[in-house]
Amino acid sequence: SIVIPFRNEAKNINPLLSSLSLLKYPKDLVEILLVDDDSDDDSVIKINEFIKSKPDLDIKILKNKRKTASPKKDAIKVAIQLAKNDWIITTDADCIVPEQWLLLFDSFIQEKHPKLIAAGVDYKIQKGYLQKFQLLDFYSLQGSSMGAFGWGLSFMCNGANLAYEKQCFIEVKGFSGNDHIASGDDIFIMEKMTSRFPDQVHFLKNSQIVVTTHPQSSWKDLINQRMRWAAKITAYKSFLAKITGLIVFAMNLSFIILFILALLLIIPYYYLIAFIIIKLIIDYPILYKTAVFFKERNVLNPYLASALLYPFFNVYVALRSLFSSYRWKGRDYRK
Repeated sequence: SIVIPFRNEAKNINPLLSSLSLLKYPKDLVEILLVDDDSDDDSVIKINEFIKSKPDLDIKILKNKRKTASPKKDAIKVAIQLAKNDWIITTDADCIVPEQWLLLFDSFIQEKHPKLIAAGVDYKIQKGYLQKFQLLDFYSLQGSSMGAFGWGLSFMCNGANLAYEKQCFIEVKGFSGNDHIASGDDIFIMEKMTSRFPDQVHFLKNSQIVVTTHPQSSWKDLINQRMRWAAKITAYKSFLAKITGLIVFAMNLSFIILFILALLLIIPYYYLIAFIIIKLIIDYPILYKTAVFFKERNVLNPYLASALLYPFFNVYVALRSLFSSYRWKGRDYRK
């Protein structure tokens, strides 16, 4: 059962539905549950038009039932309660899924007998520094996430490409305990599954299962998105997730402090240069391997400029997320 919450996605919904219609998987074994979270654009009209054009697809539009402070989690729960299949696969309405998507999930399920499977997400970038900057940031998150899965220490995943057994979702009581936080439907359920089934939570490292989505179109939107992501970190139960976030913040803050001290001639400039070199030695191999996996080596071209800008970006987002509200799908949320 493919679960897709949506709100005002008229411009994105047709490409997603078209990609779902091309899936190489028996159509009688798939249902697509689209959960409308109070859209006020033409999303529902476009979905209904698509349903008429593809009568062989089992597509249902459900209405979200708001019960908590997290509309997306509510929407997923609405769909799971009505889902007829044993496995739930989630993605977002602004994504494109590959043709082999379900076949690869199915094969992995039969081979490994997991309870939860995370998989990769990529940005469909075009041109411009902003898109490459955020893709490098995104790859840093996914590279460290894949590495953690490899060590059996999962602490991050993405709900745009996530699968889990419906019965296990029910057993761990779904999003209960964290539904007061607007986002985090992916990481919180992964934490619960990891705690309950530590050896049955996996990352499917296969470039053919990667889902693509769109980068943010402005620095303002990017900062707002990253603030939303950062706002939930204090609610993580994973010590590794918290300590990783703290180390990243401390390293970036240290860079800024050294930069200011060197600029004011309080310390020798070579202290700053030595720090930058150490940071590049640590960061670059992870980003390189991740870019190779996603077949996007050209994104590394502005790496040095991005590495110098990123500490200011990271610290700014982290500090703002502690005190400011953020906007998501036309709604304002406070931390």
